[in-house]
Amino acid sequence: MRAAGRPAAPSAGRGLIPIRTLRFLLGDQLTRRIATLTDLDPDHDVVLMVEVRAEATYVRHHKQKIAFLFSAMRHFAAELEAEGIAVDYVRLDAPGNTGSFTGELERAVARHAVDRVVVTEPGEWRVWEMMQGWRADLGPPVEIRDDNRFLCPRADFAAWAGDRRSLRMETFYRGMRRRTGLLMEGGEPTGGRWNFDPENRKGLPKGHVVPERVGFPPDAVTAEVIALVEHAFADHFGETDAFAWPVTRAEAITAFKHFLAVGLPTFGDYQDAMRADAPFLYHALIAPALNAGLLTPEEVCRAAERAYRAGAAPLHCVEGFIRQILGWREYVRGLYWARMPDYAASNALAATRDLPWFYWSGETAMNCLAQCIGATRTHAYAHHIQRLMVTGNFALLAGIAPAQVEEWYLVVYADAYEWVELPNVHGMVLWADGGVMGSKPYAASGAYINRMSDYCRGCAYDVAKKSGPSACPFNYLYWNFLIRHAERLADNPRLAMPYRTLARMDPTKRAAILDDAARFLDGLDAAPSAAPADQGSLALAAPRSDPARRPARDTATTASRRKG
Repeated sequence: MRAAGRPAAPSAGRGLIPIRTLRFLLGDQLTRRIATLTDLDPDHDVVLMVEVRAEATYVRHHKQKIAFLFSAMRHFAAELEAEGIAVDYVRLDAPGNTGSFTGELERAVARHAVDRVVVTEPGEWRVWEMMQGWRADLGPPVEIRDDNRFLCPRADFAAWAGDRRSLRMETFYRGMRRRTGLLMEGGEPTGGRWNFDPENRKGLPKGHVVPERVGFPPDAVTAEVIALVEHAFADHFGETDAFAWPVTRAEAITAFKHFLAVGLPTFGDYQDAMRADAPFLYHALIAPALNAGLLTPEEVCRAAERAYRAGAAPLHCVEGFIRQILGWREYVRGLYWARMPDYAASNALAATRDLPWFYWSGETAMNCLAQCIGATRTHAYAHHIQRLMVTGNFALLAGIAPAQVEEWYLVVYADAYEWVELPNVHGMVLWADGGVMGSKPYAASGAYINRMSDYCRGCAYDVAKKSGPSACPFNYLYWNFLIRHAERLADNPRLAMPYRTLARMDPTKRAAILDDAARFLDGLDAAPSAAPADQGSLALAAPRSDPARRPARDTATTASRRKG
């Protein structure tokens, strides 16, 4: 790859023809057919790619995410150069690297004396605001193109959303099925049903053997990047020893083909299941590759549908997979752009508690949280139920401030970008939008976690107990949540059953719930303490939060991100 500071060398037959277009390709846009590159002229254009500190540190991203993106970018740049395309690639440690998109774009414009700049719309509001600044201040005209990788353009989603107060994914999803023809028979859904979610809620049987993950040991490029990341971002969350993400399109296709053959036929049955020390189960593990552009949503949905048509996977498994991509992924992206920047500011349940330190350390006696956070530190990954019903459910029940929870989710996962993270956490996990996204909060007691996992077997707390120091905290926090928010939620039809139970509850039992919840929540940031009173082993509570140790966003960046 070409070092920064040197003009792009002429390709064969190029001679001294001046460069006319600078095509600025962001790190999550590694798709050969992306709008930025569709009309590229190798004789007149140069592609700019940059590794910049600001993008790695506006939140302190997991080390594996940074390593994944930098390695994937370097491999993609090499593939473009192999086609004879001029690439101006600025490495993180390149002399003169300004550390920001704007600074590197300005330097490239000066290096190449271009007539115009072409970019594709970004995935985050703060970068969209940057691009508006480029249009105003850069000099040469800046053309911002629609991201053609998504199946629902931003304008189409905005037209669908209109001025509706609530935006239900299921309605959107059915429209997208009709629009794309995926799993459709004429105007009707394949199998006569739109949604097979009831079939997709099984727990793993005891002794069930799950498939191995297909991993990709770091090659020389990735190894070099990992060393760079460990040195430059030593204080970031996460480990790199277990790095095994695909960093090229070829590797991503290999990983997805393995899922189609081994994971998809059983994916639907166990997509909500959890097991200690088995973080991957039947999941595709393609979200980092998909969100960075190594795969596209249409191709993976079409491939899954072909598997069903060929008899290689049952309908409920294929529909469950397609719903996650065509439904949830397209939906949250559309909602993000339709409602930002104001969307991030809402806090419907007035949640203000600080994020406990154990979200960073994993040091907690609650085994479900320790398992999920520990695996996230090791792999930069957790599947959707671990995110929603373990780490997310606890944050909801404990009343953790939305901005702090959202920052954590943006930091810790290799697939996290604000367009996908913010709506999922703000709307679905925390119900902070007051029902724009979901009709009710996804609150649950320990019984749900016990039904869908084996976490409770190794826990210092007793999931069968509803009150007292040794009771599972999720149990009394669940009822405390309902009591605390009764004025807001009691009339919600989807919560009628638990509120009827609450109305019949003995006042003494209600008082015990409130006392247990207050005791537990007041001690969240306490120093490590003994296990529950009738447990024999030591259990770690969350150490006091230390701002010097906890990954945190610069306050100026926080204000800019939230206000746009």
